Amino acid sequence: MNWDRLIDTLMYFIPAAIALGAIFLYIKRHQDNEYQLKLLEFRRSIQKEMLPLRFQAFERVTLFLERISPQNLLVRVHQNGMTASQFQMELISTIRSEYEHNITQQVYMSTQSWEAVKNAKEEMVKVVNVAASALNENARGVDLSKKIFEVILENEFVPTQKALDFIKAEIKQFM
Repeated sequence: MNWDRLIDTLMYFIPAAIALGAIFLYIKRHQDNEYQLKLLEFRRSIQKEMLPLRFQAFERVTLFLERISPQNLLVRVHQNGMTASQFQMELISTIRSEYEHNITQQVYMSTQSWEAVKNAKEEMVKVVNVAASALNENARGVDLSKKIFEVILENEFVPTQKALDFIKAEIKQFM
């Protein structure tokens, strides 16, 4: 007789347990979908806020690359009466200072873009040093300027141009 009572009790609880399990699964799926939608919304809002910051970083880095390009850097830094060694030190100091001023922009850029910027800076320093090492001790700042342009012509590329091209290509991906 106990078995009959137990079976009757199970007949009520088993359907109730199945119904509760189904309700639980439905609610869980609904909450998961809601969570995914909120997460997607959050990511979109972050991207919406980050895009202007990324463009601003690209603008600042472009300005940096233009400022350290030979045609702009040499004219801006040169002062009458400088020796080649004084001019070399001032050029390198200016390049490094400009770089340090813009170093935080890497947060908003891809690793590859920032590497291109860093390589442009290092190549520009190298060009200045190579040009300076080819001059004699009595050389003037103007002589160094000429030699820098000669080194660039020999290598057939402007160090900053490759980075600028890379950045422009990356910006096109966002448009």
